[in-house]
Amino acid sequence: MSGNTIGKIFKITTFGSSHGTALGAVVDGCPAGLELSQEDIQKELDKRKPGTSKITTSRGESDQVQILSGIFEGKTDGTPIAAAVYNKDMDSSAYAALKGKPRPGHADFCWETKYGHYDYRGGGRASGRTTIGHVIGGAIAKKLIQILNIKVISHVTRIGNVKAKEVELSEIENNINENAVRCADLEAAEKMEELILDLKSKGDSVGGIVETIVLNIPAGLGEPVFDKLDADIAKVLMGIGSVKGVEIGAGFRSSSLKGSKMNDEFYIENNEIKTKTNNSGGILGGISNGMPIIARMAVKPTPSISSAQKTVDLQKDENTEIEIRGRHDPCICPRVTTVAESSIAIIIADHMIRAGFIHPNKVI
Repeated sequence: MSGNTIGKIFKITTFGSSHGTALGAVVDGCPAGLELSQEDIQKELDKRKPGTSKITTSRGESDQVQILSGIFEGKTDGTPIAAAVYNKDMDSSAYAALKGKPRPGHADFCWETKYGHYDYRGGGRASGRTTIGHVIGGAIAKKLIQILNIKVISHVTRIGNVKAKEVELSEIENNINENAVRCADLEAAEKMEELILDLKSKGDSVGGIVETIVLNIPAGLGEPVFDKLDADIAKVLMGIGSVKGVEIGAGFRSSSLKGSKMNDEFYIENNEIKTKTNNSGGILGGISNGMPIIARMAVKPTPSISSAQKTVDLQKDENTEIEIRGRHDPCICPRVTTVAESSIAIIIADHMIRAGFIHPNKVI
């Protein structure tokens, strides 16, 4: 199986499955000399681990990371960094009755068709739990790009029909840790949580929109034509399970704008070239222009719902009905914010090295 690695120089290969022994990542191409500890990775994993609130799955995983290689005397040594999280609270019994009966909204049928033999427990390799590898790689990427004061922030802007109002950047940074939904609009966050819990009580789920902002990015990142920065961002975000759409800047709204409204006019301030607006989302022609990068992703409702659903029995070649048991998030958006941050940080770190902003061999 291919498709488990992303990056050209700063490369992340993830491994593991929902009910397997462990999950993790191997990070290759990280320059030597970067101060890195287990705690740096753990604090990111803690933001996505299950069981942190009543709107997340009750699966009791501490997600404690163990660094296996690549660190010497508290710094990266230029060799591959391997880190793993061991599964502790698997309950595969709920999946025995689902074998050969693909769950609607899940990839069961597709994996069965393509591979024939696969780990169907908890979704196996297609589970959202595999994003542990994204977060491990992203934690290292964040630490690397922080050298140049680059920050990546993700927050929830919509859950179902509840939309957050636009707030100042400082409010986003301050408020997203104040509620379980990770929404900067605290009033909307309460309504979002109420909606999630209401649908959970009815055996249903809900999706939403997650926005990611990259600050202090230099101009000049991106490799046209096929390695455009926005193309790589779109690819890594679409690689997250349950993401069904990505937009940069004004995104789909740009289709209804006039050129006079869409175009971001340039000006000079303190000897820096900036734009008056940021409809381009910080990227023009696939290359960063120095303005904040803005990316949004549409996240579908969690496909694991407790309501009865129609499906087929592949062994008996007949129609059937299933009810999904087990522990599942009624809304993926709050926990996937950390995965979005991590994923985009990986892309930024890779392009920073490729463009020469970060030395490929050692932290200078």
